[in-house]
Amino acid sequence: MKPLSAQQIAEVLGADVAAGDPAAVVCAGVSTDTRKLPAGCAFFALRGENFDGDAFAADALAAGAALVVVQRWSGNCPAGAAVIVVPDTLAALQRLAYWWRKQLDIPVVCITGSNGKTSTKDLTTAVLSRRFRVSSTKGNLNNHIGLPLTVLATTLEDQAAVWEIGMNHAGELEPLCKIAQPKYGIITNIGTAHIEHLGSRDAIAEEKGTLARALPENGILFISASCDYHDFLRERTKAALVSVGDGRGIVRAENLRLEPDRSHFTLVIEGDGHAEVCLPVPGRHMVINALLAAAVGWKLGMPPCEIAVGLSEVKISSGRLARRVVGGVTIIDDTYNANPESMAAAIETLAEAPVANGARRFVVLGRMGELGIHGPAAHHQIGKLAASRDLVVIAAGEGAEGIAEGAGGAKHFPVLADAAKWLAAEVKPGDAVLFKGSRSATIERVMNAAFPPN
Repeated sequence: MKPLSAQQIAEVLGADVAAGDPAAVVCAGVSTDTRKLPAGCAFFALRGENFDGDAFAADALAAGAALVVVQRWSGNCPAGAAVIVVPDTLAALQRLAYWWRKQLDIPVVCITGSNGKTSTKDLTTAVLSRRFRVSSTKGNLNNHIGLPLTVLATTLEDQAAVWEIGMNHAGELEPLCKIAQPKYGIITNIGTAHIEHLGSRDAIAEEKGTLARALPENGILFISASCDYHDFLRERTKAALVSVGDGRGIVRAENLRLEPDRSHFTLVIEGDGHAEVCLPVPGRHMVINALLAAAVGWKLGMPPCEIAVGLSEVKISSGRLARRVVGGVTIIDDTYNANPESMAAAIETLAEAPVANGARRFVVLGRMGELGIHGPAAHHQIGKLAASRDLVVIAAGEGAEGIAEGAGGAKHFPVLADAAKWLAAEVKPGDAVLFKGSRSATIERVMNAAFPPN
């Protein structure tokens, strides 16, 4: 965001400056956290179930904020600062982001899906950064707070944007699309994440289809050719559609060769050539994510050879199939989150990884959240899949017992520390161990206790 005076921000918000000098106070950015407060920023005092941002407004001013946007104010405003009072600080943050987005004349790519959003965002950013200065979502700040902050962090010097948008409940994507106003959209897949709240995959597809509906007629929707909601999504967009896939689609991978820590393939763009790609992350699902990123780069004018370089240099966010070796043991950290589809993809990736001289593949799995009545069957099925791939299955933590049952009575450690002790004693050099579970399962605690980072 460009520097704005308190008066300019008040006008955008349809509010008045309640204290301070409206014209003299200039804000150079936005924050919602007093622990990470750039000097001269505008602090939006958000409210949550367990906190009231108004209570921190005075602290924000003392820490160097130039402006605080609050729902109530009764204190003294220090010299050189200002206060704006609004009915709803979150709505005010979103309104400012909506206004700022309209000042930006750049192509915006929005990414949603049940799995792979952040990895696809990383891959798309890596591709576009070969040619453009890119505004990209930090981490997975993809919700009703994170997206506005991402938009407001975008500058007039940025030439393209890659923004991740996520949801837990029906209706959450529509306001995000309204703020982002994307021309390009990626829907990575339609799975069962958050099915507890939406009830069915069809309902999830309808909500993800919000992005498809939001795209303009001159926009483009990118999806996997193998998505079983391919036609469903095609019918819900005015935009053109580009399909990608392994051996199929307008943008496709041919000659795919999988290795333990990377994937090699020929990137083929129909009618526009090909290039060799060495993707520095494993897994067939990551190849599809890379193809979605490649398709965006192609439509923004990049040739296959330039796209291939971007894919080969990508840095994927932490906790997503990251590999390290500890005492000869290969540790695969996929602990960022989990649902049935991402669990299955990680299991297949481990199963395809070669091991030598009789070494074993271990998979340490925690519970999957937000599955509701579908949870027991999903956990049982994941355990069954892992066992069928000849993996040593360890279910860790409360709620993971269904995984052990599905794997035919595999080990279940309700206490994470016990799982770590067993692993540390059992695993030998040459073995590979994959760790995965929902965020609430904290499976990284098992990983770090059994195999402490260097």
